[in-house]
Amino acid sequence: MKEKYIVKAVFSDIDGTLLNSQHVVTDLTRTTIHRITDNGILFTLASSRSPAGIEPIVRKNAFNCCMIAFGGALIMDEGRNIIYEKGMDVITAGNVINFLEENCEDVTWNIYTADTWIVKDKEDPRVQHEEQVVEACARKGAINDLKSDACIDEILCMCAPENLIGTEQTIRRAFPELSVARSSNTLLEIMEKGVTKADAVKRLCALKEIHMEHTMAFGDNYNDLEMLETVKYGIAMGNAPGEIQKKAKTITRDNEHDGIACVLKKIL
Repeated sequence: MKEKYIVKAVFSDIDGTLLNSQHVVTDLTRTTIHRITDNGILFTLASSRSPAGIEPIVRKNAFNCCMIAFGGALIMDEGRNIIYEKGMDVITAGNVINFLEENCEDVTWNIYTADTWIVKDKEDPRVQHEEQVVEACARKGAINDLKSDACIDEILCMCAPENLIGTEQTIRRAFPELSVARSSNTLLEIMEKGVTKADAVKRLCALKEIHMEHTMAFGDNYNDLEMLETVKYGIAMGNAPGEIQKKAKTITRDNEHDGIACVLKKIL
């Protein structure tokens, strides 16, 4: 007998999950998401992107949704009001940047606040690629450009795939008091301790008075794993690494073949 889903909230990662390889939402997936929100189900985009990198997707697809940005450091409601934020202080972020400069020569760093994206080198091809993908603009600068009381939601590290795991281990050893997550084979996120998509999901559900027994989430990478394990129905995409698929409760089609829509149609 097929499992009967009782779902009141759906959370979806963006890159590699909601978007296909052309960085767009397919017609079927868009239509299905509209159907669930029309039926009163809360829909939330949960990403490592900044709000500026998520908003173009919301606008193009006319989604009525909440937003979890920076891997869980920032939560915004449907009206884009900030309802939760947990970031590093400027001193901590400065220590991380100095460490990366001195110990990780292949890394390009990115500093994010709720409304700012600062990079060391705007001409770096990795930064330019990210600008194209997220449809947002970085600005050249340094940590000292921020106010002393600024909240740094995320430091994003871009590095070569062959150096990713070694860089991750180096950062974890140097900063055990921070959260480090892998969001692709070239990207590492550094955030305040305890910041995860899973934690943000639980906080948003508590605010919306939705029981975790009625939650579903979709993801494709290591920074999604805790979220998939936290919700009642954790769905790994068919393009997710084997380790993620093994730990997820269910596997759907990949992001090229409407993996999200395949599952969501079952809850309507």
